[in-house]
Amino acid sequence: MTKLSVNINKIATIRNARGSTIPDVIKVARDCERFGAQGITVHPRPDERHITRQDVFDLRPVVTTEFNIEGYPSKEFLDLVFAVLPEQVTLVPDKPDVLTSNAGWDTITHQDFLKEIIKELKAKNIRTSIFIDPDTKMIERAANTGTDRIELYTEYYAAHFIENKANAISAYITAAKCANELCLGINAGHDLSLDNLNYFVKNIPDLLEVSIGHALISDALYYGLENTIQLYLRQLK
Repeated sequence: MTKLSVNINKIATIRNARGSTIPDVIKVARDCERFGAQGITVHPRPDERHITRQDVFDLRPVVTTEFNIEGYPSKEFLDLVFAVLPEQVTLVPDKPDVLTSNAGWDTITHQDFLKEIIKELKAKNIRTSIFIDPDTKMIERAANTGTDRIELYTEYYAAHFIENKANAISAYITAAKCANELCLGINAGHDLSLDNLNYFVKNIPDLLEVSIGHALISDALYYGLENTIQLYLRQLK
């Protein structure tokens, strides 16, 4: 079964709005795992508008499944990663001022840069994943960087799912087949939800992991966190 990694950035966003410790990010991470999530994802940004550096250090001894840290591979980010040693690092091409991830890597232009970063990460036995659009050319070049996996950027799929789900997923099916041929593991994330997740999972061969934050945390406001995680796990079966 495809694994569910819960992105808890939104929990930190709510906490930071009041400058307090409520809701408790550490407790939520523990609860997500207790309720069945197979991983915890965080994306610490330079301005610490949600997950902070201290959160990352505090979460490391708590997460017992898979700790996935997303981010742009700046020196500061890599220093944090090497101090914490998560199971997986997902490299994203975000500039510091963007609201949320909105594009995959150009693995043609940045191939040498990514190759050096991934070499450093793998020397520390950290599994690597590259955030990428469903573009076979970019996936082919991603294989040359030495990455273990790619994470398919699913915003286009989610945005067009209602109007024409077959068309929305077409490029992702092609991308997944390309990745499989290149022996790249496949993750996926961005705007996946209870509405569109099951169709995606059924049609993407060998999908290893999905990282879901905004939709899952929003659903938890209505259904409760435990029930929501169970609902998402059912969509993955």
